[in-house]
Amino acid sequence: MPGGHPVALVTGAARRVGAAIARRLHAAGYDLALHYRGSAGEATALAAELDAARAGSVLALQADLAEFDSLPELVARTVGRFGRLDALVNNASGFEPAAFGGIHPDHWDAMLAVNAKAPFFLAQAAAPHLRAARGAIVNLSDVYARAPRADLAAYAVSKGALEAATRALAVAMAPEVRVNAVAPGAILWPDAGIDPALQARLMAMTPLGRTGTPEEIAGAVLWLLRDAGYTTGSVLAVDGGRHLG
Repeated sequence: MPGGHPVALVTGAARRVGAAIARRLHAAGYDLALHYRGSAGEATALAAELDAARAGSVLALQADLAEFDSLPELVARTVGRFGRLDALVNNASGFEPAAFGGIHPDHWDAMLAVNAKAPFFLAQAAAPHLRAARGAIVNLSDVYARAPRADLAAYAVSKGALEAATRALAVAMAPEVRVNAVAPGAILWPDAGIDPALQARLMAMTPLGRTGTPEEIAGAVLWLLRDAGYTTGSVLAVDGGRHLG
């Protein structure tokens, strides 16, 4: 039988923004299915940390979201463990610059597979459970969906597709399920580092003049899942104003 805590499936939850979202939702009373692909050590440590705070509240699930069969399996394993699903957070993302003019179809396919196709089909697999719970979905987009960068053309297309999917799913899953997106700006710089000149330009384009924090993104996700009861099909910019151009 379903337990008393709402349940959220968070993709890409082992580290960076995904881990901040997981911690915020768990602190708000959600039990969690934490998806990861390759970050097994971080996922195991995060699951242990959260489970120590509330025993039996966390399930870690490994999957490659580019493999289609893994998508319904993630939902099934979550519901099999917790008996319900109230929230889906599509946070996992493929991010890889590629110079326009030399973009290979494999790069295009990789960006679309994780950033648009997987969230859409995870939502479809989760739909019966989310409808039963009158739950919600939050997709993690990017400021580049509306303000692209030349070396992120395919990535920008994939995030634009995710925002279109957000609107389409909001219509298809209404009225029981709300579907929204968060579009972050500069929150954490890439693990591989960033060119200082580019970093300075991005800050100059941000009216609030600073990077955001993972916790600010997590707070927006929680608000859309729990408190934004009359909001669906929206993309919330959490980018310090950078989308204003």
